[in-house]
Amino acid sequence: MFWHDDCLEHDAGAGLWEIPGSWPWLDVLEPHPENAARLRTFRHALRHGPVAPHLTWREGRHAVLDELLRVHSASYLSTLRVSSRVALEVNTVAGPSTWRSVLAAAGTALAALESGAPLAYALVRPPGHHAQPTMADGYCFVNNAALVAETARRSGLRVAVLDWDVHHGNGTQEVFFAEPDVLTVSVHMRHGSWGPNHPQTGAPSEVGAAGVNVNIELSLGAGDTAYLRALDEIAFPVLREFAPDLLVCASGFDGSAFDPNGRHNLTAAGYREIGRRVAAFGTRVVLTQEGGYLRGYSALCLHALVEGLLGLSLLTDPLAYVPDDSQLVDRDLDLVRAAVGPHWPGVL
Repeated sequence: MFWHDDCLEHDAGAGLWEIPGSWPWLDVLEPHPENAARLRTFRHALRHGPVAPHLTWREGRHAVLDELLRVHSASYLSTLRVSSRVALEVNTVAGPSTWRSVLAAAGTALAALESGAPLAYALVRPPGHHAQPTMADGYCFVNNAALVAETARRSGLRVAVLDWDVHHGNGTQEVFFAEPDVLTVSVHMRHGSWGPNHPQTGAPSEVGAAGVNVNIELSLGAGDTAYLRALDEIAFPVLREFAPDLLVCASGFDGSAFDPNGRHNLTAAGYREIGRRVAAFGTRVVLTQEGGYLRGYSALCLHALVEGLLGLSLLTDPLAYVPDDSQLVDRDLDLVRAAVGPHWPGVL
């Protein structure tokens, strides 16, 4: 596990979640969902839960500008150094402490890669998978997963990215859309474009150069069965055919049944099974933390995912009771097969 205290410094403010500004009719303002408390809770769960004896913690570092320039433009990065609170888009707010946290998150993700560990998890914030080369989006400023992937690519590794955050990894898609040497796979809720800073739709038809961008959209209500079938029937067959040296995982927990920012029904047990599948793939893995906004249950899901990565089963889930509504999964996966099958025969 890789960690840096400076990731806690970024403060996105308060209001009514994704609507900026103060709301005089709210007695107590809602904290921004992407806040330091969620990451502190994640760390506490791993340090005090039953998986703790199985983990080694290492200090991260700050990235330097030249490293960030591997995936972002200099003009865009200059907009992140602000002296007062600024909304870069409606729900992505930078403040005086943001740049320091961005450097810590990016550098700590790179430290996980540089460690050479066969399994390394960068527990960082702000998240990154929505950040595009020239735009912030969806609480994200610098694309940590894309930075790890691009750095590894430049070192001669064959790299794939697997993203299971409930939202489409549009930033990572944008970074590598015209790059045939990096495979990007995103399993996500069907939500489409959500504005000028998120023009990508996440549809299966967005296949990129030589078909190396694979979007697996799942209908609202998708749960453990739908996600595991998406991985077993689409994602991992494509990954096996691509045969990467390194798998970078954008690890979000906002697909859980209780998350306020998603409409899917994954349980902690489902995340444990995702972890098992990633470990069984047999490739070196670097994971970067993305979403997950009901912090208590997200922490349980993180713990379960790490259990799966380590081949353990330690915690029971006292909360999950939402039915796994996967009636639409056959239709969803057939749409993906139709789009990506010409490029990846293994999914047909």
